[in-house]
Amino acid sequence: MVWFGWGRRSKGRQAERAARDKRLAGRTRGVPLTATLADEAVGRLVALAGAMLDGKDFVAAGGLAWDDAIGETIALQAALPALELGAAALEGWREIIVYPDAFVARDLWVDDAGLMHEGEQVLVGQARHDGPVVLSAPDAHDSLALDGWNVVIHEIAHKIDMLSGDANGCPPLHKGMSRDEWADSWGEGYERFCAALDAGEDGWLDPYAAEHPAEFFAVLSEYFFEAPHWVRDDFPQIYRQLSLFYRQDPAARLARLPLSVLLSGQGANGAGGV
Repeated sequence: MVWFGWGRRSKGRQAERAARDKRLAGRTRGVPLTATLADEAVGRLVALAGAMLDGKDFVAAGGLAWDDAIGETIALQAALPALELGAAALEGWREIIVYPDAFVARDLWVDDAGLMHEGEQVLVGQARHDGPVVLSAPDAHDSLALDGWNVVIHEIAHKIDMLSGDANGCPPLHKGMSRDEWADSWGEGYERFCAALDAGEDGWLDPYAAEHPAEFFAVLSEYFFEAPHWVRDDFPQIYRQLSLFYRQDPAARLARLPLSVLLSGQGANGAGGV
């Protein structure tokens, strides 16, 4: 593995950082995900992304040929959910490990009967409890397209969820938010979605969201930032809770995505967070 960083304690990097931040600002205008942000919001997004590039270790693994554009693309997407939350939402972990393609992860898990299992999964993203976020570089790049699927936002949502302990679909709520309202909104939405899948109903939301309440939160976070109108229409209470939590209203700045675009993005979610 090869580590990349911006030399957080070194001197004489101001010009390089200024050039990097100019590139970051340019990237926000070049992709639909961030192109509609106001100039003031772009400035804060660039500052958060720059802080990630300065403060976290980007690790090229599996023979990945590193390019600064990889880190900058990841940092901008990772900063979007934290735009109105601040840098504290991205604390508690240090590394972003990036592979040249999907990667194999070995994990332990406990089933409903309490039995411990160990196995391997092929993933394109993972937010590990022991620290790092792990991503596939091409999938992180593909996440720039607006299709409801974004592996970077998915894993950052898991990390934000983990700020309260285990990923369970309930991140630390802000003062004034009701834990009961959060639980009722998400519980009803999750049960309704799982029941629809069990009944064989197809829809716009990726079936991967039914894997676990934590995955439901992470997947709905992806759609909230990429296809907010669909979330607002079919899960209005969840949209309200997400808007209160992330302190953003993406439906006000993005155009509605056609259903065909959402369906084309389904099945890509080989992400894992818990």
